[in-house]
Amino acid sequence: MHLLKISDLKKSGIDALIKRAMDLKEGYRRGIPYAPLKGKTLILIFEKPSTRTRVSFESAMHQLGGNTIFLSPSDSQIGRGEPVRDTSRVISRYVDGVIVRTFGHAILEEFAKYSTVPVINGLTDIHHPCQVLADIMTAVENKGAYSGLRFAWIGDGNNMANSWIEAASILGFELKLACPRGYYPDKEVLKEATARGNGKIEICKTVKDAAAGADVLNTDVWASMGQEKEREKRIKAFKGYQINRGVLKAAKKDAIVMHCLPAHRGEEITDDVIEGKNSVVWDEAENRLHIQKAILEFFLGGG
Repeated sequence: MHLLKISDLKKSGIDALIKRAMDLKEGYRRGIPYAPLKGKTLILIFEKPSTRTRVSFESAMHQLGGNTIFLSPSDSQIGRGEPVRDTSRVISRYVDGVIVRTFGHAILEEFAKYSTVPVINGLTDIHHPCQVLADIMTAVENKGAYSGLRFAWIGDGNNMANSWIEAASILGFELKLACPRGYYPDKEVLKEATARGNGKIEICKTVKDAAAGADVLNTDVWASMGQEKEREKRIKAFKGYQINRGVLKAAKKDAIVMHCLPAHRGEEITDDVIEGKNSVVWDEAENRLHIQKAILEFFLGGG
């Protein structure tokens, strides 16, 4: 069983992971030793650099008693022309689980097809499931539940937006997205989410429309890794697609603000908002560690 996108999970599976992550977080804070993955090894194969994804997965595995191996592009034969299926067949005979962080989602799918151990998506251009699971966990911690909440996504219709759309269509909550024309979420993801007939997903005309009455405001950088050449073009296209005081006023008074980080302050979010009383960004970042532990415990067979 692999975790390549949110829709690889059912509602019951998502609920169980979030509940388990919260329990693991409490146990960690109380200093309760717990090492169900002792003797197991996780490998991280990263074509894209990362701070939070790498550190949270490595820390999670170590806290659960296991070991990690990290492969950068210069360490992996994938970057030197070896077929993905060959690398997958070999690597999966050495370890108990694989985290892949890459550009094309098809690379991840091929790796998973030929792997004999669980493969978990650390990020692709189309999906970012682990981050969105951590975000939903953060919403539950602050609001008690995700049901009945109105979520707003403001900015790029990127991998985060796609994973939020999948989550809304599985868990049944309301999601409003405001994205510049030409930067909408993936059409196939939207089509599949609509076909599930669950949740309420809407592409709004303006940022204020998406933010109006929202319980949760969420955003991401305008230009992600691999889009550096588009930066100037994107800055012009995304002008106004920012979470600031005006947008925050359109949401509910007790709305929370999330950002998956790293943040470009002054672009997609203002400094006063990310540092303000509505921000839960740092709790959200910490929760990557705890949701990762729940995922590893489940997929690597420790729980």
